[in-house]
Amino acid sequence: MARGGRTPRRPLYDAQQRARRDATVWTLVQGILAPLQFLVFLVSLALVLRTLATGEGAWAANASIVAKTGLLYAIMVTGSIWEKVVFGRYLFAPAFYWEDMVSMLVLTLHSAYLLALVTGGLDTGGLMLLALAAYASYAVNAAQFLLKLRAARLDVAPSFEAEGAR
Repeated sequence: MARGGRTPRRPLYDAQQRARRDATVWTLVQGILAPLQFLVFLVSLALVLRTLATGEGAWAANASIVAKTGLLYAIMVTGSIWEKVVFGRYLFAPAFYWEDMVSMLVLTLHSAYLLALVTGGLDTGGLMLLALAAYASYAVNAAQFLLKLRAARLDVAPSFEAEGAR
């Protein structure tokens, strides 16, 4: 047992997985797409909230949601390739199982928005509320991935106890 009675957490990557992660171009692609998607999300969220509050700007809000969804699809496809390179499977590698599960909800809600937009299945208010639901799930998923990124960094950071033992 680790200090404090906790069982030590299993590292996110073994040595081979870490080497593959560091060697693949898909890590860089994810590192570019993720913050870009987040920036588009923030702009789009403001446009969606403006449309809901004022009834104006629906075209811009819808265009921003479509752009956000396109980036989501791009990050999901390239992320799946990254997962295959690093872990040997396209989705649901044990290290990212729950993140991938929530990603499926995020994809479903964003895709439902696109379907409703194209078919006219929802009015503007309904579309904006569906976008907010999609964005809420995206925010949860983004938080999951940020926590994983932090955990991965902690895995390689030298611990204070280990430094003191030298």
